[in-house]
Amino acid sequence: MSRIFAWGALLTGITFFLLPLYGMTDFSLRMRRGVYSLDAYRAVLADPQFQATFGYSVIMALFTIAFGILLVVPTAYWVRLKMPELRPVVEFITLLPLVIPAIVIVFGYIRLYNTSSWLPLTGSAMGTNILLMFGYATLALPYMYRAVDTGLRTIDVGTLTEAAQSLGAGWGTILSRIILPNVLGAVLSGAFLTFAIVIGEFTMAALLNRPAFGPYMQILGANRAYEPSALAVIAFAITWACMGLIQLVTRFSKHERAKA
Repeated sequence: MSRIFAWGALLTGITFFLLPLYGMTDFSLRMRRGVYSLDAYRAVLADPQFQATFGYSVIMALFTIAFGILLVVPTAYWVRLKMPELRPVVEFITLLPLVIPAIVIVFGYIRLYNTSSWLPLTGSAMGTNILLMFGYATLALPYMYRAVDTGLRTIDVGTLTEAAQSLGAGWGTILSRIILPNVLGAVLSGAFLTFAIVIGEFTMAALLNRPAFGPYMQILGANRAYEPSALAVIAFAITWACMGLIQLVTRFSKHERAKA
């Protein structure tokens, strides 16, 4: 009886998840009356605004990933090696973006860094882009930190550090040539999650008035019929591609550790 209930719950969840996706995909293919076609997808992909906003978000995602790695990997490593008693505090801090809405964070940024403040980042496009990158890194922090921390748990940080120091390696060498290669799978998992977050994020980019992919999706949805569904399918495919890459990287990392 319990197995029947479990399978029933699973099938109900799958149906609840797949039916809206099927309806959205079906609608996106009906731009040409009476037949299925990819006209909506062609229209979206040929739109210069799509190309510009998607390219902008990809670039922002890459910068956010690089900044997140530079911030999280040394922090997680140092906490695990030298300050394990502070780990609950760091974990609590990294969880805050999950309970503080993005709109609160971005309004705080605008208040602190507007053109009349001590650091007017919003006064230029470059400054606003930097501010947006910090915002994206904040939203991705819970996922990036936990991915890296999980990776660090699988290795003996203390022994590796002592061995590297006995050979004369400095902290920079230890981080870049010892620790990072050993947690690369975990770092890539966090990077793919960060990429998915940046591509779909709307609130921060809209309030900071940046030409990102999320606001473009909202504008297109308010003015078109079939193209928004096609764009949603594309965004959904990008997200699931990132999830698939995470699974591949995780399996590859486990396989390499097993061989070692």
